[in-house]
Amino acid sequence: MSDILNIQNLSVTFRQDGKETRAVKGVSLTVGRGETVAIVGESGSGKSVTALSTVSLLPDSADITGSITYDGAEMVGADEAELRRVRGNDISFIFQEPMTSLNPLHTIEKQLAESLSLHQGLHGTPAQDRILELLRKVGIRNAETRLGAYPHQLSGGQRQRVMIAMALANKPDLLIADEPTTALDVTIQAQILELLADLKRTEQMSMLFITHDLGIVRKIADRVYVMKDGEIVEQGPTAQIFDNPQHPYTKMLLEAESVGQPAPVPEGAEEVVRTKGLRIWFPIYRGLLRRVSGYVKAVNDATISVRRGETLGIVGESGSGKTTLALAIMRLIGSEGQIVFMGQDIAGWKPAQMRPLRRDMQIVFQDPFGSLSPRMSIEQIIAEGLSVHGLDPGRDEREMVAEIMQEVGLDPALMDRYPHEFSGGQRQRIAIARAMILRPKLLVLDEPTSALDMTVQVQIVDLLRELQRKHGLAYLFISHDLRVVRAMAHKVMVMKQGDVVETGDAADVFDAPQTEYTKALMAAAFDLKVKGGEANLP
Repeated sequence: MSDILNIQNLSVTFRQDGKETRAVKGVSLTVGRGETVAIVGESGSGKSVTALSTVSLLPDSADITGSITYDGAEMVGADEAELRRVRGNDISFIFQEPMTSLNPLHTIEKQLAESLSLHQGLHGTPAQDRILELLRKVGIRNAETRLGAYPHQLSGGQRQRVMIAMALANKPDLLIADEPTTALDVTIQAQILELLADLKRTEQMSMLFITHDLGIVRKIADRVYVMKDGEIVEQGPTAQIFDNPQHPYTKMLLEAESVGQPAPVPEGAEEVVRTKGLRIWFPIYRGLLRRVSGYVKAVNDATISVRRGETLGIVGESGSGKTTLALAIMRLIGSEGQIVFMGQDIAGWKPAQMRPLRRDMQIVFQDPFGSLSPRMSIEQIIAEGLSVHGLDPGRDEREMVAEIMQEVGLDPALMDRYPHEFSGGQRQRIAIARAMILRPKLLVLDEPTSALDMTVQVQIVDLLRELQRKHGLAYLFISHDLRVVRAMAHKVMVMKQGDVVETGDAADVFDAPQTEYTKALMAAAFDLKVKGGEANLP
């Protein structure tokens, strides 16, 4: 098998403000025609820098040495015309964070059409037909209605699917996928991996697959390179790496998985939040007079109950209504039905009435970097809620910040630094500290581990379980990672297109799912075969 990509002795050094940072150190790897090669490792190991080097997508501050040949042509030092010819046409990229990769000012149709026009000369009806074909291929429901949508109108998973469609639009010879399934549900993740594998077979497409999820690597890769601190520490066929890892770092990655169970809910624990018949419908306005022509039925008839020290795991595909339900419970969006928080029905409360309760209900978001102000120090970010709610005026604010930083596993000496100076796992701990300093009764965790390395996921899950045990917190835990939910939740609610299709104790839902949809989710998450409607969990 000839090599379509050959990287030899690649080193990348970033030079800024008189300082040098060597991100990649003498890396050599190859990708054969029709082969899928995976690079695995934790954040900061140099995976993405290696991939971006292939077609010189790194900033001017990067100094690249070594050799990178694509189809026999040298890419290091190639002129801009040659690089433009290769980028997006012969080599396509799928990036991890679609919201920053998609243009917020252009519709999905316009962004896909731009690529087809530039590389294939397609316009008008043929271009639109190709766009619809691509959107359907990557699992976008009702593709015709999504053509005029903007990125912010799509869920995280839907945005990632659009990014994958854009990458596949020009039928590239080499697809470089940088964490392409991080934000996707388990069922869609399985579909995307199957799609990519099918394209590899039918189009003889090669793939360089970058991920921290070793479960994905096992499903899709022919060979694996393991990176740590800018170096390849182990390489080989996938089966060999998984069955007989040699390097201690590889062994650590393979053993990293959230296991165990949350502490039992204390007997007689008081109810923190309850909903009954909660419904969230968004009106669709049309025409000059903006009349209501229908509704987007985001959530239908959701009934929940969560006590102190208890976690309700909310699972389902993107767009199923998980986050919408949580925002409605926190009274951040309108809804119909009953919401009882700490014994008070708050469903009809106005913002001024809600203000005193805000400290008692906090939220931790999926993307900590996007939810932390880059202009504020860590001390200012964590302490902001104290001044907003006027809490503990007699105590020193800096002392309180140091205390909560220690509790979430951060060094208080770092409080004068800014978010960009921390890793993803550290930023998520900062977001948790910001919520915890107010000592809330209810904490909404919206995909808090999906963007993190497996080893860091384990640490965050352990931290959240310890905080719950210590403070009697009630959690609404939203996630598409059912392995993490299994380690966190006492009860599980399964949602699909706004409907609650199944709910019950976590053990019952995981071990004996009742609905076909839940069985399919479990099968996708735990690599099970569903036969005759049955899914037997390990």
